[in-house]
Amino acid sequence: MSRVGKMPVTVPQGVDVEITADQITVKGANGTLVRAVNALVTVTKDGAQIKLAPANDSVHANAMSGTMRALLANMVNGVSKGFEKKLTLVGVGYRAQAAGTKLNLQIGYSHPVVKEMPAGISVACPTQTEIIIKGADRQAVGQIAAEVRAFRPPEPYKGKGIRYANERVVLKETKKK
Repeated sequence: MSRVGKMPVTVPQGVDVEITADQITVKGANGTLVRAVNALVTVTKDGAQIKLAPANDSVHANAMSGTMRALLANMVNGVSKGFEKKLTLVGVGYRAQAAGTKLNLQIGYSHPVVKEMPAGISVACPTQTEIIIKGADRQAVGQIAAEVRAFRPPEPYKGKGIRYANERVVLKETKKK
């Protein structure tokens, strides 16, 4: 059995988990997340713990039990604590501004770039060169951060662009005559 799949998921106080035949619903302070249950995995709730096991002895069922356990742990963590990604803007004149559910970026183009945030995702700009994306769904937060970074990824010669807060950009040396 998968090492990750063997570990039970602990449900903290204030988080409600409902398991039906075809889906798992997790409710908490940060929202509600729903995920379909894979047919190769059996999910059981035992008090404040959720246990997952492969439905049969196949290798694929074993792998899916670990995957479902990781996804379920991310759902529980998301509705209780939430996830966030930090981005920084590097470049002269590069600015970001959060306005409600929109993120306005001035990143060296002749026009401002506007990114609309989906439901469940919030954006904040503590300074003009910092962007913080928060939400309960880990996959959605990472996807939105990747889409914002894709507007102007860091270039390899000066390092200008949008990068993750902990990202290290290796600069190339310019061509010599």
